[in-house]
Amino acid sequence: MKLTFALILALQVSVCVYAQQWPEPDKELVEKYEGLKAVFFKRLVNAWEKVKTSTQPMLEGSPTGGRAKEIFEEIKQSPRVESAVKIIGGLAGELQPVVDRARLALLGAYGHYLRPYVGEHLDKAITNIKPVLDTVLPHEG
Repeated sequence: MKLTFALILALQVSVCVYAQQWPEPDKELVEKYEGLKAVFFKRLVNAWEKVKTSTQPMLEGSPTGGRAKEIFEEIKQSPRVESAVKIIGGLAGELQPVVDRARLALLGAYGHYLRPYVGEHLDKAITNIKPVLDTVLPHEG
């Protein structure tokens, strides 16, 4: 009974928070966020490519690497894995509008409530860390 009550209370609170009207984010803030997100993902992709190209020759020559490659290929061809990938892809497609609305609501709340107080400091921190990230994790290959 307690668990049911807690679940109903949690759902009601989440519905109330979701139904609340959040301030709209500034267009400039959304564009800045999208630009930073794109650069961040480019950095991750480039780092992954570097790791993959540097470890691939080591794995090619080792018996463990060959066996790992065989296992990976078997897993990729498994019907269960294929159906799981399709289900996850479908869920991701269905959840994308919800995620976008939540992201815009958070950006709007940040822009309205926090940006006047921490926006300048956060901008300076991002500007100061960019040279370090360009050295360690460049976004251009």
